[in-house]
Amino acid sequence: METFGDIIKIERENKGLLLRQVASALDIDQAIVSKFERGERKPSKEQVEKFAEFYDLDKNKLITSWLSDQIANTIYYEENIGEVLKVAEEKAIYLKTIHDGK
Repeated sequence: METFGDIIKIERENKGLLLRQVASALDIDQAIVSKFERGERKPSKEQVEKFAEFYDLDKNKLITSWLSDQIANTIYYEENIGEVLKVAEEKAIYLKTIHDGK
């Protein structure tokens, strides 16, 4: 299963770009782009959107990959992953209804 870092590294390599070229185009330090690709650092949502635009990727799919990486990294040591995800989904839906005024 591909992580956010895998996706952006594959896209960069498929386009034949160097890290420095991507970093320059996105105005992000080259070392940081490298750390994003290796999963050693997490980008902001704004940076994820920049990568999606730059690589002409579906923004929602890339954000989904980025968010799911964050969730997976937070809970992968837990024994009750399924229950945590179920409750988190219920809470997210509840919060969305409150904030959307529904």
